[in-house]
Amino acid sequence: MRTIDQCNFKDKRVLIRVDFNVPLDANFKVTDPTRILSAKPTIEKVLAEGGAVILMSHLGRPKGKQDAFSLRHILSAVTHVLNHEVKFAEDCIGDEAFEQSAHLKPGAILLLENLRFYEEEKAGDPDFARKLANHGEVYVNDAFGTAHRAHASTAIIAQFFKEKYVGYLIEREVKSLDKVLHSNDHPIT
Repeated sequence: MRTIDQCNFKDKRVLIRVDFNVPLDANFKVTDPTRILSAKPTIEKVLAEGGAVILMSHLGRPKGKQDAFSLRHILSAVTHVLNHEVKFAEDCIGDEAFEQSAHLKPGAILLLENLRFYEEEKAGDPDFARKLANHGEVYVNDAFGTAHRAHASTAIIAQFFKEKYVGYLIEREVKSLDKVLHSNDHPIT
């Protein structure tokens, strides 16, 4: 398992799979930003080293493109938690989104629209994963909550990158699991 501490992100566009599937109230306000906070250390590392960050996530279980599941609704919460301007792409694989990610400057953040607006995401479609991979030069998976799924943005996409790593959240969770599975320290719950 290669971690982000093994990479220098200077002048690289870094595509990070995060789990921003956060709860929203009736007015589309984030009611618990824990998942955004959990991704913050990984994002900050990339930015501190002079990389550009492209974030991709899903939200809910939409049936096609539904405004109620747009990641646009969480943009202000992501901006607030990261204390950094976050740009938004109205699609995750459209021409405009690729234009935005291609011209993203070091230190900038772009949030792509909901991956699950495309059935190909859940189907683990290699062509969809290849398109997503065009957003970055480095791939980081920091979406522990979805890492077990064979979706395009989690399991399939990595094959299109020479540089691929896990973020701090996944690293921490794997170490915790390893400790529980291989430690004789008691008590264990």
